[in-house]
Amino acid sequence: MGAPGGRIHAFDWLRGLAVVVMIQTHSLVLLDPALEKHPLTSWLTRIDGLVAPAFLFSAGFALALVQVRAALASLALPGAPGAALRRAQARKTLSRIGEVLLSASLVNAVWFRVFLEPKWLLRVDILHCIGLTLLLALPLLVALATRPGALRWAMLGLAAAVFAASPLLEAVQGPWSIVANTRAGAIDDTLGTTFPLFPWAGYVFLGASFGATVAMMRAERDLWRWLGLLWGLGALLWATDAHFARLYPPHQFYVTNPANAAQRWTLVLSLVALFRAVEVWAPGVKASRLAALVGTFGASSLSAYFFHEMLLYQRHVGVFGRLLRGRCDWPSYWLALVALVVATWACVRLWDRVDPRLRALVRRRGAAATP
Repeated sequence: MGAPGGRIHAFDWLRGLAVVVMIQTHSLVLLDPALEKHPLTSWLTRIDGLVAPAFLFSAGFALALVQVRAALASLALPGAPGAALRRAQARKTLSRIGEVLLSASLVNAVWFRVFLEPKWLLRVDILHCIGLTLLLALPLLVALATRPGALRWAMLGLAAAVFAASPLLEAVQGPWSIVANTRAGAIDDTLGTTFPLFPWAGYVFLGASFGATVAMMRAERDLWRWLGLLWGLGALLWATDAHFARLYPPHQFYVTNPANAAQRWTLVLSLVALFRAVEVWAPGVKASRLAALVGTFGASSLSAYFFHEMLLYQRHVGVFGRLLRGRCDWPSYWLALVALVVATWACVRLWDRVDPRLRALVRRRGAAATP
């Protein structure tokens, strides 16, 4: 059995698989446009719809897990040391959120002429959505970290509120539309958002409820009970999708309806259940090369996101898009996809070596500058 308090490889695998599928999703631009109506393209598009929920769910899970574990560990320390441990973890988490938002802004700067048109820094994509949602969740996570039972219900309540409100916010216009829906017009008709907080933040809060549960679990059954509760709620809403479609004014069902969100999180949780079962009852899998590859992407999902986008789209280093965009048939598409996954993996591994040295250099210079 997996030891409570140990690493949860199931979520590394979930996030790593999401990275691989995300690369495949974005690589569809390499296909010949004549294949857009091919049945396989339609099937891949349906599968690809689970990538964002998996990423967001994993982000909320990881944030709650580390915050609650640090808080519970601090309870064993007297007075000031315990409080210092909680503050240190909060600062570390805040720094990590800052890295996500910085990476999001960097991607916008690469895609758009932000120095000439700073408005593009306000464009909200999935990294912005993750960073902003984690920033909003952090105060509550810190405040309730020593009470994970209350925290998980609070996060579940926030998720329910976000999903329930999403169809009603499709009509929001003006500046607030940038976080409420995908309407263009937050500043002008060119600026919109790809992943607004409604409904996507709901997956982060849902993941945080799971993370709080796992952080305080004393036995494996605690994980499965909460997973079963979330899965059951999702299956129930999914089964009543016609009712939820009629409950709201006209809206984009496959974007904002709670029943559609429930379908997505139910499928994501099914993957979590599968991966956790493999992790616990077939522990030898963790030593396999495939698990190592997927785990590398899962542990370094932020850098994997950045590097694959640069390799695919960036006009100077994006050789895949420059050479193959719109030119691939199915056999050449799969070959190009494998090459892109390998190239991304190589960049991630290289960055994993460079990043600690850069951080150490920054710390040394910071310490030298401090009298």
